[in-house]
Amino acid sequence: MTTYLINHLRVPGLPNEEILRYLEQVQATAEPYGGRWLAQDAEVQVLEGAWPGSVVLMEFPDMAKARAWYDSKEYRSILHLRANHTINDMILVDAVGPGFSTAGYAHQLRGMLSGQPAVED
Repeated sequence: MTTYLINHLRVPGLPNEEILRYLEQVQATAEPYGGRWLAQDAEVQVLEGAWPGSVVLMEFPDMAKARAWYDSKEYRSILHLRANHTINDMILVDAVGPGFSTAGYAHQLRGMLSGQPAVED
């Protein structure tokens, strides 16, 4: 199941040499794990709440590959180049499966609330 990395990114000040070095090297660390960028430093249109900064959105084949990339020696060796100069809220999240519907999800929740096992439609 596809996994997405979402990074709420804030860069105080201007990018410096370490940020530029990180950007030059990070793609090579993600590619062996199937990682690809869908958005980079993208401006956001806030519909609710607050979102100062921008977003980075990456896609991985699955959670295991995403974690393997993040924990890899290659990525860990450059992580500080970003982390020392940016503010990040970063998550990994699995995509919903085929056939997902919000009505079906509501049905599952109703079953949980009533104490009845969820029945597949």
